[in-house]
Amino acid sequence: MILSRTFAFLSIFISMTFLGTAQTVGAKLVDAKTQKGIAYATVQYGEHHGVITNEEGRFSFVLSDGFPVLDSIYISSMRYEKTGFSLEQLTDSIISIDPKTIELSGVYLFDKELTVDQIMEKVEENLPYNYVKNPVKQRFFLRQSSFNSLQKLDIDFKKSTIEELNEELMDSILSILPRSASYYTETLGDYYRTEEGSKLEVIKAAELYDKSNEGSMEALSEKLETIFKSNVKPDSYLKIKSGIFGEKVQLDSIMEAEDETDDLEEELKKPEKNGFLGGRKQVLSEIHSQFFGKKSKLDVIQKLNRYNYELQGYSELENQGVYVIGFVPKGRADFQGKLFVNIENFAIVRLDYENVKPLRNIRLLGFSYSEQQYKGSTVFSKFGNDKYSLKFMNLTFGRKFGVDRPLKVIEKNKHVKGPRKQNELSLGLDIVNYNTEKYEWVAFDSQTISKPQIENLEEDETVRATYLSAYNPEFWAGHTIMEPNQAIREFEVAE
Repeated sequence: MILSRTFAFLSIFISMTFLGTAQTVGAKLVDAKTQKGIAYATVQYGEHHGVITNEEGRFSFVLSDGFPVLDSIYISSMRYEKTGFSLEQLTDSIISIDPKTIELSGVYLFDKELTVDQIMEKVEENLPYNYVKNPVKQRFFLRQSSFNSLQKLDIDFKKSTIEELNEELMDSILSILPRSASYYTETLGDYYRTEEGSKLEVIKAAELYDKSNEGSMEALSEKLETIFKSNVKPDSYLKIKSGIFGEKVQLDSIMEAEDETDDLEEELKKPEKNGFLGGRKQVLSEIHSQFFGKKSKLDVIQKLNRYNYELQGYSELENQGVYVIGFVPKGRADFQGKLFVNIENFAIVRLDYENVKPLRNIRLLGFSYSEQQYKGSTVFSKFGNDKYSLKFMNLTFGRKFGVDRPLKVIEKNKHVKGPRKQNELSLGLDIVNYNTEKYEWVAFDSQTISKPQIENLEEDETVRATYLSAYNPEFWAGHTIMEPNQAIREFEVAE
């Protein structure tokens, strides 16, 4: 027994000694009874430092040189007992935690017990004071997963006066277009935010997708351009009609583009801004405005009077007692879910939500658009400060697009004697496409800073993501991120 204790002590001492260099710690968190992964649990490895497990329960973090490690790494999740583990227990293993005997349990003493309506009044009253408004810097990781599914793609070829634009070409277009595609973007960086605006420093970023889809479409585009150039007159214009609607499109720019190619190639050689930084900033802005933005789809916090509330019990989240409050729509509201409200300051520290009906459902003259899924979870934390900042968010947004209309493309030329119509292509389109965007965002730390620190920051607008045709675990070596799920780990473009 003494020998085993001595060995255990020496193991811990040796592992702590080697923390002088960076060390990656990782494991999979599972339910002790079911052995299923526990999604989005908190793993706290420093006083104000932690990570979130992915949807499968996997996590990892990097302990840098001299990092002050806690005696125990604490793991907590709703409906589970908060449990401490040593570093040895977390290294390359599967660890389990027990579910709570009673899901919503706890003993709390109140000067005056409040009704759910009184609690929600205090939530609304304290909203302006509970969340950080000062300039803040957050080290974050963002993963955006995009999935596209062409559920229906029918092109009914009706007429063409251009020999090359025939039914065979339409069939080849149908064969090239991918029926399903996935696209992953991962970004690690520092996000600087004020009430007036934001700035972003990208530390590292990756994009995983199949470039061959782009290559096929580029080849198709070049083929169509060649056909048009050889069959239409330079001073023609296109009349595009779909049903009773029509639009004129000048062809001058298409025909003259060849003359500008050399100048364009020279311009492309220069360092230039690209859309990656701006695109990431737009996503981050939308994430942070989901709860306090005027145009947010999620109106639960801004429009508390639109919902009916029920006090379901009490629980604990990040060492704070919380009311657990269920909500359902009142009248025409869109969401149902749960609020976790701090018992002392009435801050909403967690919000789980899902839509109960399509957020938008538009059908007009053969076009359709429906926002069918809007589901997620959000956690706020103090990060050692006196007010809350966004710590974690996962959101799934599913949309369906449809087109069921005729399409005519007519070449006309007013300088030609006789009939102005030169060529015509007539098709019938029946297309249904479903797009899902999934966002996972986690802040590893958050600190208030001065306004000049943000104002003096120079953004690198030429930054780009690294393209990966297959998942490479070495790409993020030495960085703390949210672990990828199995689909990403197995992602590989077929040769």
